[in-house]
Amino acid sequence: MPAPRRFPLPLIGAFFALYFIWGSTYLAIRIGVESWPPLMMAGIRFVVAGVLMYAYQRWRGVPAPTWQQWKAAAVIGVLLLTFGNGAVTLAEHIGVASGIAALTVATVPLFTLLCGYFWGGRATRLEWAGIVLGLIGIGLLNMGSNLQGSPLGAGLILLAAATWSFGSVWSKHLPLPPGGMASAAEMLVAGVVLLLASFARGERLAQMPSVEGWAVMAYLVVFGSIIAFNAYMYLLKNVRPAAATSYAYVNPAVAVLLGILFADEHIGWHECMAMAVIISAVVLIGLPQWRKPKGA
Repeated sequence: MPAPRRFPLPLIGAFFALYFIWGSTYLAIRIGVESWPPLMMAGIRFVVAGVLMYAYQRWRGVPAPTWQQWKAAAVIGVLLLTFGNGAVTLAEHIGVASGIAALTVATVPLFTLLCGYFWGGRATRLEWAGIVLGLIGIGLLNMGSNLQGSPLGAGLILLAAATWSFGSVWSKHLPLPPGGMASAAEMLVAGVVLLLASFARGERLAQMPSVEGWAVMAYLVVFGSIIAFNAYMYLLKNVRPAAATSYAYVNPAVAVLLGILFADEHIGWHECMAMAVIISAVVLIGLPQWRKPKGA
């Protein structure tokens, strides 16, 4: 009998989706907001993905969520997607480069560690060193021209990282629907809230989106939402938080490279130093958790 794989294919596929697909969504959003109003784009993206996911789950015979499960999914959906993704989309709409957005969101493991304190988590000295180093990296990042010219953009992306982290930790303590139904319910609620926010903000389509705008919307729905978000929820259930949020190591590099190649974006020495410091901080925070046994 062949020995069982140490790294099952679903895990490999999930990590690939987080590392590379999510890394590319920052550029996709940057292109998309040139054709779509930002909150409208995010809302349509999640409503369409949520409807498709929900219909597929029901077709497979998965029971509809209970009222308690809908409430739990609504809370996590609003934190992760309405605030988390919606704030990033709005920040890129007002001029924050896609690579810089990804680099700022790399602070998610830092915020995740801090959010763990709400449920009795405690940090080691190495993790505290990572937190301090991460704060230094955020300071360096804000010294660069990309964020100095947009304080609101910087605040939005940090808000996105904080709410995403809090929602990720809290999701382990709420009665969410099983499997993909949780993702479907979260995307449906978040998408509706984003569309309501879009209406309240007065967003309107001045003209029909370009071909690139429609292509980006399709990519974000299928790859960024249905595939990658489900991969993230799968990893949250099956690996330690440090491993699930390890996409923060890779996403900035992928986003910066794609932004330079396809969107004529540029980063300065402040941003390069900040990238090195923030990724070093994430590694420091992740090391103790990677070394802990699975049941710890």
